[in-house]
Amino acid sequence: MIQAVLFDLDGTLADTALDLGGALNTVLRRHNLPEKSIAEIRPYASHGVAGLLKIGVGMTAEHPDFAAWRQECLEAYSLCYADKTTLFDGVNEMIAELDRRGIKWGIITNKPMRFTDKLVPKLGFVIPPAVVVSGDTCGESKPSVKPMLYACEQIHADPQHTVYVGDAERDMQAGRNAGMKTVLADWGYIAAEDQTETWPFDHRIASPSDLLKIL
Repeated sequence: MIQAVLFDLDGTLADTALDLGGALNTVLRRHNLPEKSIAEIRPYASHGVAGLLKIGVGMTAEHPDFAAWRQECLEAYSLCYADKTTLFDGVNEMIAELDRRGIKWGIITNKPMRFTDKLVPKLGFVIPPAVVVSGDTCGESKPSVKPMLYACEQIHADPQHTVYVGDAERDMQAGRNAGMKTVLADWGYIAAEDQTETWPFDHRIASPSDLLKIL
């Protein structure tokens, strides 16, 4: 008996790559560096600013200038976070059917609360999420199980009767370690080098409607 389905946001429910990429390219232009194409950006959009800086300037979190570059990207993103972001095709139809079946739905994302709280209401969900957990809601983000268990507590759902859907390895790890069933969203931001066959998922689906077939 499935009580709830929880979702990652970027690359699972919403196509945020154009706005994330726009923020990165704004910063690259500012530093007289070559811009990245959306094709280059899309596979790494689920990894947030850290992923963007890695492909944009080859910078990792260990770099002494990472914090400054990260802040610059976040500021640029704050000006364009909802310009071109849309729900993936079929998401609202899936959510409507979950509601019809009496299944709660919610969001667990690593996106900072300052963006999540503004973006989610703008996305046009046919039914609002029962819970939204951001990357800084619990002090730990995925792959930690803290946000997973917190979300379940908020909506009174048993993790054993909850499904988590995402497009990144950390999504599958967090869901599995929390005791949830995990579903990999193949339409998401998955890079060519990602070894998805090693990720701990129970199912993988090609479209939002496919989720309804496995519940």
